[in-house]
Amino acid sequence: MQSYKTIASRSSFEYEDRKSVFIGDAAPVSRESDAIAFIEAVKKKYPDARHHVYAYVLRENTTTRFTDDGEPQGTAGMPTLDVIRKNGCTDIVIVVTRYFGGTLLGTGGLVRAYTQAALGAMKAGRLVTYDVYSKVEISLSYADHGRAQGALAELGLAVTDTVFADNVRVLGMIKAEDYPKLCERLIEATSARAEIRELERCYDYL
Repeated sequence: MQSYKTIASRSSFEYEDRKSVFIGDAAPVSRESDAIAFIEAVKKKYPDARHHVYAYVLRENTTTRFTDDGEPQGTAGMPTLDVIRKNGCTDIVIVVTRYFGGTLLGTGGLVRAYTQAALGAMKAGRLVTYDVYSKVEISLSYADHGRAQGALAELGLAVTDTVFADNVRVLGMIKAEDYPKLCERLIEATSARAEIRELERCYDYL
């Protein structure tokens, strides 16, 4: 498992140039079937548009797809894909829908317009980096809980629940790369009395 960058949510952005309107729609996706479904949904949303240009990049099978959808080769799909690549993103699909305004924009104008619409949609979706996190469970005495508080905070453990019963059970998340340090610090702080378990590893951003 490795960290990766994508967008947090679905988003839209509109760009206009000489009465041609370019609508960028973006979404985080993890499977090619989801990317295709999103593209089809955008086409149904704007059925009377002349072009539906798209690009997507997925971790699944290291998949990359794009299309100019009738625009001159290299003026639409590739600029949209370049926006994804230059921002280091994956697991994302961007569709740029064009309504022709009656004036030809030329090669440079098309590249600029599709780039701006795609980039605007991506930024509206908020770029986030998903890191690999360890979900952990820590069991310790009330006295050791007090001693361990500093170490937990220092290492950035995001506590999701604390149960006070016969002992204290702390549930939380920490970057996987910091899990060994957490174990070392808790062993040191509690003289090895704390019980620490890594429940699972997952992707998340905090």
